[in-house]
Amino acid sequence: MIKMLRLDERLIHGQIAIKWSRHLSVDRIIVANDEAAGNALIQKSLMMAAPPTCKTAIKSVDEAVVLLNDPRCEPLKILIIVSQIADVQKIIDQVKGIPVIQVGNYGRLVPKLVDQQRETFAPNLYAYPYEVDAFMKLIASGIECIYQTTPEDAPVSLKNALHR
Repeated sequence: MIKMLRLDERLIHGQIAIKWSRHLSVDRIIVANDEAAGNALIQKSLMMAAPPTCKTAIKSVDEAVVLLNDPRCEPLKILIIVSQIADVQKIIDQVKGIPVIQVGNYGRLVPKLVDQQRETFAPNLYAYPYEVDAFMKLIASGIECIYQTTPEDAPVSLKNALHR
């Protein structure tokens, strides 16, 4: 069972390893990221950051979709982590049973456009207008969409966080 799909440009880090994995009681973490899946150094770094209590898989987005649609995943408690809005959309389009999309940290590390500046919506949420449009499409999917950095923070509806 998928517990949550998290958009976090840092992928696996302390908040994931220590806080979210425990808070959600997950036994699996699936990182769906094409760059990480194709880079041994990134994979090693992510595996070192992963909590020892969870089996962790680093897959391309397409491979993650296949894995998540495998019936053998149903009894598992899975946290999916992606770093790009487009990857969230691809996963929700192809994988059923995602209860919540959570945006945790987005907009500081992803590529920046030279001629534009991201708007600040929350302490760890920055977006260009086209990214806000992509977030609104996620919200329109009907899946609960929230902004929440840590379990101690109160979840805020993503729509409210984006002030639209």
